[in-house]
Amino acid sequence: MSQSKGYQRERELVNLFDQSGYAATRVPNSGGGTQRPLPDVLAGDGTIQYAIEAKARKNGVIYLTGSEVEDLVCFSLKFGARPRIGIRFDYEDWFFFHPGDLHMTDGGNYRVKRETAVEYGTSFDDLCSQTPEFVSATNK
Repeated sequence: MSQSKGYQRERELVNLFDQSGYAATRVPNSGGGTQRPLPDVLAGDGTIQYAIEAKARKNGVIYLTGSEVEDLVCFSLKFGARPRIGIRFDYEDWFFFHPGDLHMTDGGNYRVKRETAVEYGTSFDDLCSQTPEFVSATNK
């Protein structure tokens, strides 16, 4: 994904969280501006906090490196946030995955196919409606 498209999609996600009553921000130095592992988006409603690695693509398959996913999980543990991978294909809504639910490739990276995102991903509305008890019970 181009940088400008990435920024646009991250801002879109921040606006969706804002419209749903969450405080949200895009982390401008994520993706290489610093040596520290940072998510693309942080969002919280005072009860649940999410650290999100956002990926968007026109179609096909989205790939994540093993280090992208590991860095998100490490940051989330330190910050006290729930790690999520946000996936957006053109002409589709946002879908979210816990890192443990992603398909790992033989090379130790991760991939999400468009069909997988649509069929198995958590929708934005479902993500925002999860209660702390549900999130804790599923250990995600």
